[in-house]
Parts: sequence; C-alpha cells; structure tokens
Amino acid sequence: MTKTLDESAVQSADNVWTMAQSQLDEVARLIGLNDSVHKYIRYPKRILEVSVPVRMDNGDFNMFTGFRVQHNMSRGPGKGGIRFHPAVTLDEVKALAMWMTWKCALVNIPFGGAKGGVICDPKSMSMQELENLTRRFTTEISIIIGPEKDIPAPDVYTTPQIMAWIMDTFSMQHGYSIPGVVTGKPISIGGSLGRDKATARGCLYVIDEAMEALGIPVEGARVAIQGFGNAGLHAATLMRDRGYTIVAVSDSRGGVINRTGLDVDAVIKHKEATGSVSSYSGGDAISNKDVLECDCDVLIPAALEKVLTIDNAPKIKARIVAEAANGPTLPEADEILHDRGIMVLPDILANAGGVTVSYFEWVQDLQANFWEEDEINQRLKRIMTRAFRETYQQAQSYRVNMRKGAYAVAVGRVAEATILRGLYP
Repeated sequence: MTKTLDESAVQSADNVWTMAQSQLDEVARLIGLNDSVHKYIRYPKRILEVSVPVRMDNGDFNMFTGFRVQHNMSRGPGKGGIRFHPAVTLDEVKALAMWMTWKCALVNIPFGGAKGGVICDPKSMSMQELENLTRRFTTEISIIIGPEKDIPAPDVYTTPQIMAWIMDTFSMQHGYSIPGVVTGKPISIGGSLGRDKATARGCLYVIDEAMEALGIPVEGARVAIQGFGNAGLHAATLMRDRGYTIVAVSDSRGGVINRTGLDVDAVIKHKEATGSVSSYSGGDAISNKDVLECDCDVLIPAALEKVLTIDNAPKIKARIVAEAANGPTLPEADEILHDRGIMVLPDILANAGGVTVSYFEWVQDLQANFWEEDEINQRLKRIMTRAFRETYQQAQSYRVNMRKGAYAVAVGRVAEATILRGLYP
C-alpha cells in the first residue's frame, strides 16, 4: 500500500530515503509547490537492479548486486556517482539520486540526478577482480547510461581508474571511443584539468561569499577541518593560500590542533609518510569529536555523514559550517545551529564544485575541445558564487536556514522544468 506524505514524514530518520523525501515535503510546503508536481518529483523516474557475476582470482564466480537509479531527468541527462561499498542499499542510492537532482539544479547545470552502487567490499578484492566487477556492472547498466542519457562518476571507493574501465567497456560495445559516458576520468583519456581540487575549490568560493555576507574578515580567520582526504586536504591548502589560518585537522585515526596555525605542508608530508595526521608533532593531539567543537570561525566536515548531532550542535563554536561531506548534519542539529546564528552551507551547495567541474568535463568531451585550468576555475567561481547568492536570497526571503533556501532554489527549478515539459503521453 502506498504511504501518504504524512506517514512517510514521521518514519525513522535513519532511513535516508525517508529523510530525503521528508526534506522535499518540507520545502514543497514552504514554496507552495503544486501537489501534482510534488508527487511526480517525489519518486525516482527509473530504478535498475542488476545481478553482477564476477570471475574471482581463484576461478570461481561470485554474485554481486548493483543498482542504478535515475531520480529526475527533466533538466537533462542523469548525473551521479557509482559507489562500491558493503553497506550500499537501494534506499541509500535512491536518496543520493534525489540529492543529485537538487545539487545539479542549485548550481544550474543541465543535468538531472542519478546514482549507482554495488554491494561489495573493494578492500578485499584484487585489481583484477575490481576490473572484472566494474566491466560486468557497466555491461549490465549500459542499457540506461550514455553521454545523452546518464553520466556516472566516481564516488565512495571508486577511482579514475574505475571510470576508465567503465568508459572503455561502454566504448567497446559501440565500436568507438565515447569519453563523455563518464566523468572523473584520467586526463589522458578525456578527463578535465582542475577536477581533483574542484570540490575543495568550490567550497572555498562559497565560504568566501558567506564570510562577506556575515562581515567576517578572511585574513586570519580560523578553520577546522574534519577529514583529511581529497576534499579536506585540498581545502586546507587552498584556504591557507587565500589567507585563512588552519588551526585543526583530523582523519579517521585522530587529529592535531595548533591554535596559532598549523604548517599545512608539513601536515601533508606527515600524512604521506605515516598514513595519518594524528601523530604530527607541530600541535596537540585532538579527537575527531574535539575538532568539531574547537574554537574556530569556519568548520568544514569533510569526511563522515551524521557527525553534527543534537548532542554536539549546542557546543559548536564556528560561525560558519561548510559541508564538504555529504549529509554531515542531522536535521535536529541543523535547527539548533540555525537558532544559534551559525550559518550552515549545505552539502548540495558547499560540495557542488565536484559535479560542476564534472559538467565541464562532459562538455569538453562532447566538443573534443579542452580548456586551461584557469578558465575552468573562473567558470567554477562564477557558478558557485551565483549559487550562494541565490540560496542566501531565498533563505532571507523565506526567513529560513540556508539548507531550506538552497532546496527552495533547486526544487523550484526542477518543478518549473517538469511543468514546462508536461506529461507524455
């Protein structure tokens, strides 16, 4: 039996699909969304579940389950990553596909939202087994992907090499190279300059805008970063170069704090040498929990989901929280932070630099004309700056937090495209 909107809204927030639908429901009420359009965009357009037989190194076949979900394609072909993880679920992939719809609409690039995943443990698999898995999964979903249909990208535990295998498999099926089928590829086969730093650079651009809106000087502003992977590491270097002071960083093993400022280059060298920032001698040891609660102007959760909760939200000292990670703030914590006057730059805004430069990569592949990195960065800055200002304007207009302001912009754009295109047949 189909659940009503109200029934779905009160289900456990642990179900990310229920949470994603509830977020839409709340914004639909806020902007007065037409009921028919609301129903239409509340559900995925297409769900593909596939069995993926893979020959393992010992000669045996193992069976894996994979998904590709296309949420809404009213504004263009689907766009979204593929993750390889043992905890992948269909509900998770559906939620991530919906969030990609809003993210693409917010930065106003002509994509809809999609997402994919395979239930597997890539850490226990050899490179050959990963290649076999990738190529077979690509073959199974090839009926719905393509540069004009749906363009995958890297996500959790998927890499440029895996994107190269997807591109090659799809191309071999068609008899010629089709680099535009996937983004996040190596440069040598159609990848884009600037993609590795795109998420962090986009985050920096919206933080700069937030600092200006709140009247906080950039020079000397203190930054704490939870997560020192690709996004966190590049955010540290880019923000240091911009004039911010990086006072704390952490990874899965722990962190380090220096209230007068960390030597970012030395921290990076230490992580490369030891695998972690936790034992760096140029500061005091600190836990991941304490990084979130340390005294700073800007906090960047760049690693895990659900780290800002009802328990620690009252203890956050930052004036700006920039969500470089996906879903680091629980809804209850969001309200607490807003009530305390802390500006949360939501994930669909703060980490949208990655999908924006993925869009640039797709455009370059289709044109077979590649841009210099300076041009890419300038285009990215214009898009991210505009997205922040539109979000801020909506948040001010409706007297809501920045997340709801961002959703108001994004859902409004998707709804407009849906209405204009109509229902076929």
